[in-house]
Amino acid sequence: MTKSAIGVVGAGAWGTALAQMLASDGREVLLWALEDGLAEAINTTHCNGLYLPSAELAPSITATGDLGDMSACDALLLVTPAQHLGNVLAKMGSLPQDIVLCSKGIEQSTGRMMHQVAHEAAPDCDIAVLSGPTFAHEVAAGLPAAVTLACGGGEAQWERLAPAVARPNFRPYYSDDVTGAEVGGAVKNVLAIACGVVEGLELGQNARSALITRGFTEMLRFGVALGGKAETLNGLCGLGDLVLTCSSISSRNFSLGKALGEGMSAEEALSDKRTVAEGAHTAPVLAELAAKHGVSMPITEGVNELLGGKPAKHVVQALLARPLKAEGHAD
Repeated sequence: MTKSAIGVVGAGAWGTALAQMLASDGREVLLWALEDGLAEAINTTHCNGLYLPSAELAPSITATGDLGDMSACDALLLVTPAQHLGNVLAKMGSLPQDIVLCSKGIEQSTGRMMHQVAHEAAPDCDIAVLSGPTFAHEVAAGLPAAVTLACGGGEAQWERLAPAVARPNFRPYYSDDVTGAEVGGAVKNVLAIACGVVEGLELGQNARSALITRGFTEMLRFGVALGGKAETLNGLCGLGDLVLTCSSISSRNFSLGKALGEGMSAEEALSDKRTVAEGAHTAPVLAELAAKHGVSMPITEGVNELLGGKPAKHVVQALLARPLKAEGHAD
């Protein structure tokens, strides 16, 4: 295997879109696919018919089903589902200095953020987080997008990664706040489920706007409690990603909430194994962590109850019946 400048671990829709974006200038990109036969299909047809059929992939993308091949890369973008990140890292051999986490969530079994999972599995690597308002099909199509690239290795890591990641239509912005970047990506998935419920119940645009605003307050409180910066959450990886994910049926989490609002059970709505609505995994552990840190997150609690089987109308009624208070009140 010839040396590739950058590798993408995970050939779902987002991983494939990132590979396509990185290869847009002719750079060689190595893409790892878990599913049997998917790597061969991508190499043969230059298309990921399973996860991103709309994109004709660049010829400089090479897919592989062997994790060991990824050791040839100078940097890795990890785009596996959040709940499998630790297992995938544990199976990898030698790792490059720079690992960029592109999965959004919290490890359900431990309550750890993704950078904490990665640090344990790869203690000698510099961990960065790439997060922001991005839909895979738009990035793959070359439409403009901007993201936060939070570098745990500081400015030195940024100077290595920015030229590798930036493209004319893909603009990263520097941050050193890995925690804040991860909190934004994790919490917005849960809030997107809530906004989907509003859509499914046909509660109107006023209700969705209010929910986004109050949900952002929850995100901000939780992020700061964990050590993140308010300025990070006010940026692309927080407010920006929240607005996008809570406003479009293209969001898997929004689609899940809409189905729940329309009366589908959580079990039925989550039955599609090809796509992952990370908010469903994140909501229970997020509610638990919020209680542990003394952070009030009533919308998150409501989503957790909804996923546990409580009817959507009852969850909404409970939120609307909360005591009246000043807008800036901590509860």
